[in-house]
Amino acid sequence: MTFESWSIFALFWVVFVTSPGPNAVNCIDNGMTYGFRRALWGVAAILTQAVLFLTLSAAGVAALLVTSPTAFFWAKLIGAAFLVYLGVRGWLNAGRRVVARPVTGRTIYGRAFLIATINAKSVAGYLAAFTQFVQPDVAIWGQMGVIAPTALTITALSYCGYTAIGAGLGRAAMGAVLNVWFRRGMAVCFVIYGTLLGGSAVLTRP
Repeated sequence: MTFESWSIFALFWVVFVTSPGPNAVNCIDNGMTYGFRRALWGVAAILTQAVLFLTLSAAGVAALLVTSPTAFFWAKLIGAAFLVYLGVRGWLNAGRRVVARPVTGRTIYGRAFLIATINAKSVAGYLAAFTQFVQPDVAIWGQMGVIAPTALTITALSYCGYTAIGAGLGRAAMGAVLNVWFRRGMAVCFVIYGTLLGGSAVLTRP
């Protein structure tokens, strides 16, 4: 990969991982609820998913998923339902006082990993990266030595930033009403993402 190609890829990835989506909303929510250090389990889950998707994409599994419309359709519907569920639950719990819940890092990690994995934006982004930036005449694993560290570093910085924003909001002396409506706003985001994901699956089903 030339320096010019790397620069274009890095810019694409910055836009890809910093644009608000389910992962960003979840990182903010984790930061508000658990504090920055504990919420980093969520960032670790996103990075695990990134490593997984990078590896699968390089091996051609992502392309196989695209050639199986039925499997992709049901995966998108399941993902949509889960995001809507999180949104509805978040709305119902928005009026409750935020307290330090006895939750383990594994719980935070598992939820974040599931959100990251079912996120259609992730699938689309990794497919775009491998169809637009990988050179077919160069060994794929050699290119991964450049692509993977770049993608993982930018991803980590982005979602650590979202987590820090959430932690800052959690520490801020916000009034109860503002806190409730902010949390409801994030809940609505989950519902919107899930609805759009499910609608997209239905409209594009062959």
